[in-house]
Amino acid sequence: MKDAFGIPQSLLVLGGTSEIALATARRLIARRTRTVWLAGRASPQLDLAAEALRTQGADVRTVDFDALDPESHAEVLGKVFAEGDIDMTLLAFGVLGDQAHDEADPPAAVRVAQTNYTGAVSAGLVCAAAMQTQGHGSLVVLSSVAGERARRANFIYGSSKAGLDAFAQGLGDAMYGTGVHVMVVRPGFVRTRMTAGREETPLATTPEAVAAAVELGLRRRSETVWVPGALRVAMSLLRHLPRPLFRRLPV
Repeated sequence: MKDAFGIPQSLLVLGGTSEIALATARRLIARRTRTVWLAGRASPQLDLAAEALRTQGADVRTVDFDALDPESHAEVLGKVFAEGDIDMTLLAFGVLGDQAHDEADPPAAVRVAQTNYTGAVSAGLVCAAAMQTQGHGSLVVLSSVAGERARRANFIYGSSKAGLDAFAQGLGDAMYGTGVHVMVVRPGFVRTRMTAGREETPLATTPEAVAAAVELGLRRRSETVWVPGALRVAMSLLRHLPRPLFRRLPV
């Protein structure tokens, strides 16, 4: 169960090598979280991530999870929930893709969509149902401001995040009153390995800043969190900008 300040004692991370997810796990472990499940494809990176969290004193376990294999999600994640209640699930897996390459290679574009959206729909529904059965829990979905309005420079990625964002909002409405809290996190450009070498957009942030925003959102039981907060106003303006003007922007 969560403590009086809304900090989960148990955490399931879908996307166990995500820098944002691991920064969030470190922050929560430093507060009160004691059990962490890292779900991701079996790899040395996943094992190293688990070992690093163990040095903070948490009981950390790994589980083989593939976002692109939705047929396995109910069984794989069901085994995690069978081990005990999960106070928080952080849905943090996703791929950025390469816009120019993916436009010329439709199967590659589909892979981005399947990872970021289809896989998230499957895993999100499985976890939400399990939390509803246990009667409590927070499902934190890592979305992106890219989903607010698709840009020419990354509309394949942006469209997949738009779908994820809409799904998570709808799931939050469906879970309202059940004891399950769904929180959508919309960061802007985050400095990680995934974005290395790419031109930063204004109001760029860090995994640690996103982690701090997630913690604050949990304490407040927020439904939507922007990182940084100023992006809420900026994206509201961009979302309503006429398309002829939007096309002229260097985005």
